[in-house]
Amino acid sequence: MIKQIEFSLPEYRYGFHLITSRILSHIGELPETGMLNLFIKHTSAGLTINENADPTVLDDFKTFFSDWIPENYPKFDHIYEGKDDMPAHIKASVVGQSLTIPITNGQLNMGIWQGIYLCEFRYSGGRRKIVATVYS
Repeated sequence: MIKQIEFSLPEYRYGFHLITSRILSHIGELPETGMLNLFIKHTSAGLTINENADPTVLDDFKTFFSDWIPENYPKFDHIYEGKDDMPAHIKASVVGQSLTIPITNGQLNMGIWQGIYLCEFRYSGGRRKIVATVYS
């Protein structure tokens, strides 16, 4: 059986945000076993799984990505939507738009310290659309 839903997240500021509980609230009850695929329908935000306990990890991700792919890079041509636009596209490509997570015993089968992040790379990215597909 396949169940698919699409929903919007609230607007988040530039940075990395744990959204595991928001994802689960939209999906509802999970099957005993299966797979969850999450896909973000945007080119300037991404999804990843990482540390869910220490909030400094979220800050360090933001610091690293801002240093690694800086705004106002003088060789960027795609700057029509602001200084964060082209860097956001590159960061989103590096992180990716899709996650697949196993479902076991009716729960996401992630490590104890893992959580799902929204990686918001725009200052005003707006509400982000997610497509969640549950395979059982």
